[in-house]
Amino acid sequence: MFHVGGARSALYNWAVARQSSGKFVLRIEDTDTARNKPEWIDGIINALAAIGISETDPAFEGPYFQSQNADRHREAAQQLHAAGRAYYCDCTREQVQERTGSQQLGYDGFCRERGLEYTEGRALRFRTPDEGATVVVDLIRGEPSFPNSAIEDFVIARGDGSPVFLIANVVDDLDEGITQVIRGEEHLSNTPKQQLLWQALGAEPPAWAHLPVIVNEKRQKLSKRRDKVALEDYLAEGFLPAAMTNYLMLLGWGPGDDVELRPYDELEQRFRVEDVNTSPAFFDIKKLTAFNGEYVRGLPLGEFIEACRPWLRAPYAGWAPEDFDQAAWEALAPHAQTRLAVLSDITANVDFMFLKEPVEDEASWAKAMKDGSDALLKTARANLESADWTRPESLKEAVLAAGEEHGLKLGKAQAPVRVAVTGRTVGLPLFESLEILGKERTLARIDAALAKLAG
Repeated sequence: MFHVGGARSALYNWAVARQSSGKFVLRIEDTDTARNKPEWIDGIINALAAIGISETDPAFEGPYFQSQNADRHREAAQQLHAAGRAYYCDCTREQVQERTGSQQLGYDGFCRERGLEYTEGRALRFRTPDEGATVVVDLIRGEPSFPNSAIEDFVIARGDGSPVFLIANVVDDLDEGITQVIRGEEHLSNTPKQQLLWQALGAEPPAWAHLPVIVNEKRQKLSKRRDKVALEDYLAEGFLPAAMTNYLMLLGWGPGDDVELRPYDELEQRFRVEDVNTSPAFFDIKKLTAFNGEYVRGLPLGEFIEACRPWLRAPYAGWAPEDFDQAAWEALAPHAQTRLAVLSDITANVDFMFLKEPVEDEASWAKAMKDGSDALLKTARANLESADWTRPESLKEAVLAAGEEHGLKLGKAQAPVRVAVTGRTVGLPLFESLEILGKERTLARIDAALAKLAG
């Protein structure tokens, strides 16, 4: 599944690529066969498309597959060996630990001057400079410096000759003409090693930009084991792609004014990677939900009706397909649109219309059906029987009069009616809902509630 952090990184890369008339490169790093399945690749492409990063856009390039460039990775590793920038090592981890007396210290350089040639089982290590420091010029973080003495001679090819990710990543960037690398800050620790490889291969490193980590309400880094992090999960819940895109763009960056709700094109024009913050970005689901509600209310009614379609059929809907009434749904839609925060909420708001009987929500029943509710319902039913069902105001007047007769204000009087008819204490405007449901079904449900109260 596509992590929301990856989605944010993609959007920032996309903005920079489009601003500069450049290319956004999608590369599938597929050398780990256990984590490589075609359907997962399709999932990445579909998730990117959902947030506006489409294969059909001229700025999109790829997907490339790292596994298809394996020969170049091997060639680069051998180029470094031939130039004296890498050497073969036959040390085991246990031998290194025995020499250093620690499981924490890195490789001690034991094989640096032994002049070993390759045989099966010997890894190829990069020869890190002994002195000085590797300075990473980061568009967000300034110029963090890493003492070379703290960077071990790291492996670039395994004992079977296969290159490791570090060099594969650098070679792919070189071959694909990557000029800017915008990624999460968890990759910063690898950057000095990659920069050394770029330089050793005779190339100018790209511009680096490491984005702040995204955290949850406890200020812990978002984790797929603990938090909801998949973009697909949010879309499946009914968060609109435009709202997700808007919100993700603001995780660590702002447009420089107090206006947060903006179409992506405006955000793209204003975005500057140099203005991204370094402090952790809080993934506030409440704020995201509020964003989404604004976007839902801003949809043209026809688009809203169509957008809700997935949640009005199985597996979300609890009613049979033949019980769905499109005309009734279209009549309810204007009332629903002003109340929804996420589209999946539509099911609970309109199910009373399409279920043969309202849901049995015992908590709602207990809250609304107090002593005297049966008398109130009887009076309300009698008033509704003679009301004008072409006007919601007439239905409201009928319930209001019933409440006054029993010493109740409208809010208290309508609660038993709402629960009797919809099964819930909250929902769409009651009297408009009753009008659309119709007189016969409304009165039958009130009768059923009276029977239950009598029982």
